[in-house]
This record gives sequence, structure tokens and C-alpha cells, in this order.
Amino acid sequence: MQPEQGLPQPQRTWAILTVFFGLIMAVLDGSIANIALPSISRELHAEPSSTIWVVNAYQLTVTVCLLPLSSLGDILGYKRVYRAGLATFLVGSLLCALSVNLPMLVAARVLQGIGGAGIMSVNTALVRFIYPPTKLGRGIGLNAVVVGVTIAVAPSLGALILAVASWQWLFAVNVPVAILALVLSRRALPDTPPQPRTFDYPSALLSALVFGLFILGVDGLGHAAWRAAGVAGLAAAIVLGWLLVRRQRGRAAPLVPVDLFASRAFALAVGTSFCSFMTQMLSFIALPFYLEYQLGRSLQETGLLITPWPMMVAVMAALSGRLSDRYPASILAGLGLAMLAGGLVGLATLGPDASSLDIAWRMALCGTGFGFFQSPNNRAMIGATPPARSGGASGAQATTRLLGQTTGTALVALLFSLAPDGAARIALYVAAAVATVGALISLSRLRDPSGEGNAQAAAEPDA
Repeated sequence: MQPEQGLPQPQRTWAILTVFFGLIMAVLDGSIANIALPSISRELHAEPSSTIWVVNAYQLTVTVCLLPLSSLGDILGYKRVYRAGLATFLVGSLLCALSVNLPMLVAARVLQGIGGAGIMSVNTALVRFIYPPTKLGRGIGLNAVVVGVTIAVAPSLGALILAVASWQWLFAVNVPVAILALVLSRRALPDTPPQPRTFDYPSALLSALVFGLFILGVDGLGHAAWRAAGVAGLAAAIVLGWLLVRRQRGRAAPLVPVDLFASRAFALAVGTSFCSFMTQMLSFIALPFYLEYQLGRSLQETGLLITPWPMMVAVMAALSGRLSDRYPASILAGLGLAMLAGGLVGLATLGPDASSLDIAWRMALCGTGFGFFQSPNNRAMIGATPPARSGGASGAQATTRLLGQTTGTALVALLFSLAPDGAARIALYVAAAVATVGALISLSRLRDPSGEGNAQAAAEPDA
């Protein structure tokens, strides 16, 4: 089928549910295990520092596999890659629940990460074929709501499960959901046309090395003992990245979507997305320290005061998704990031005598801004690509999100190592500056209305 058609009702409803089930599991398992690390350490008799790899193994595997699997989606069809990802995620989750030692658990998390990458790499590409063009923004907005709410509830859901069951159930709960999604996906998901070309195995390996070294290098910068290794890792990633880009240039449908960056609309949407997710992670990690240590709030108060942010993301992502079907993404996304920057500056300037209301409305402003940005920018990114390259755009979108979050996390760690006393407040100012840069990048799309118009036109029935 072609994206100009979309799916008929009620198939569309079942397809949306299938996509949501997979996306919730893949995003949830990126962070839900964090809260169980002490329990895992005790029960598996592992060093606390080693159990970090229960989280790192999943995140690293997802990141290095996204672009190769999105390319495979273009070649084989997005439905096949999505269903293979679901099946792999199901097996990985079952093995995680049955793990009897840390090496087995980490290996199972790697398998789970491959499955999660299969789900996320083609998620947005499937959305393009599920919804008709006039409702594409709405579909991407709902996707953003699912991601935002899942990230927000992950810690609470993890704590709830651990309150009544062992850590193994954090992974076992995926099994029935994955089985249901597999059953539904067989008939509900659209059959997209495969592309007649071969898979580029050398580029896939080189891509994995580049992103793996980049993530490990950025992470190493935040720890004094590993800073030299981090610099070396980043240097190696830059060199190998240059070789990878040279290898990909001139190809009709490269594994790393360098061809899509020829579109100014796509390139600027990627830059805006990277800034936004870097801002998000800078803020999310710094805020608990800031609220507890510098504003004197308790752990319970901190959790409640942060809640308005994800709540407003969920509300605004759906609204901005509808608006993005009618108004330019440059304005909507730029306005959203400007609100986010303003909210962060407002938080950073608070004193110890700030009331809960002072904190809460600034959190809500940040969430409103981030939610207002996300859907229009994602729509612009996917709309700037031809249908045959939807997989490449989907993989680039997910990879950009993870790289932005990784960079933000590492930057907070670096700030804490350089200025431990004031790092949380500094991180909020840095986050505001990064959001401002993202807003300027987004608004710069107004200089070339034809570029943005082409992005919108790519999703129109007549395109």
C-alpha cells in the first residue's frame, strides 16, 4: 500500500494499538530497570557498579541497532521488521525473567535491546502508512503522548511492581503484552512495499562502531577516571564516522541516511530534535538534585513537583500534533522550545523560599513547551522524506533522540565532577541555552518557506 491511502477503520484502530503496545514496552524497558538495580545486585551477588550494565546493555544495543534495522525495514518491509522485533523482545524479556546470574541477565538485555531497536526503528514509518496524510500529525502526536507518558510513569510503575513482586516481574510482564501485540500485528499492520536492494553489512558494522564509541566516549567524559578514554573514544568515533559518511555518499538509499540530510527541512528538524532531547535529559537528571539540595524539598515533594512536566507533555503533544497538520512546524516547534527555555530559566532563578506553586507552574511551562515542540518537529522530519525512505527517517528520528539524551546525561555528570556544589543549577541554565539554540534552529526554517512547504507537501495526497 501507499502512504497516500492510510488504513480503513477499524483496521487503523487495531494497528494503532499494536504500535502502541510495542512502543510502550520498548521505551519502558529503557528506564524501568533502574529502580531495581539494588535488588538485582543483592540477589545475583553482583557488584553495584557492575549492575549498571543491566541498563547500559539495553540502551547501547538499541542505539547501535536502530539505523541498520531501519534500513532493513526499507528493504524487507516495515511490518516484517516490527514483528521480528516484537518476537525478539519477547524472547529477551523471558530470558531476563529467568536469569540466574548477572552475565546471563546482561546477555538477555542485549537480546531485548535488539528487539526494542526493531520496534522503534520502524515505528514512525508504520505510522505514516497507518494514518491518511491529513491526519499524520495527529498520529505522530499520539506517538509522542505514548512516549512521554511511558517515560513519566516508568519509575512509579517499577516501584509498584517491586512492592508486590520480585525484580524478575519487571521483565515478565512484557511476555503477555508482546504475545498480544504479535497476534494483533499479523492482520492489523499495513503491508508496506519492500525495496529491491541488498543489505549493506559492512556499513552496518561500521555504524555500530561509530555510535557505540560515541556513547561510551561521551559517558567517559563524565567520570574523571575514564576521561582520557572518553576523549579517545570520541576521537575514534569521529574518524570512523567520517569514513562511514564517505562510504554512504552517492548511494541511492544508504544505511546511514546521509541522503536525507540533503533536505534542509530534514536536517534542521534533526538538529532541533537533538537539542530538545539533550535539554530534556539535562533537566530530568539535574532537577531532583536541585529541588532536594538547593530548594530543600523532600523526596516525596520532589516527585510531586516534577509531575506537571510530563503531564503537560502528554496534553500538549496531542494538541500540537493536530495543529501540525495545519501550521508550519518551524513556528510551532520554535515556540515550544522558547517556552521550554523560559521555564528552565525560571526554575534556575528560584531561591530557597520559593513556594510549591512557584515551582509547579514553571514545571508546567517546561512540559507545555516540550510537548508543543515534539509532534510538529517529528511530523516535519518524516514528511521531508519520500515514502520509500520512511524507514531511514524513522531510524534517524529514534537515533537522534537517544544520542541527545546520552549527551545530556554525560554533560550533567561532567558538570557534577567539575562543580559539585552548584552543578544542578548550572545544568538548568545550560539546558535553557541548548533549548534556545534549538528554537533558533527551528525558526531558521522560516528563511526557506519552500523547504518547509516541501516537507508538508510530502505528506499531502497530491504529492
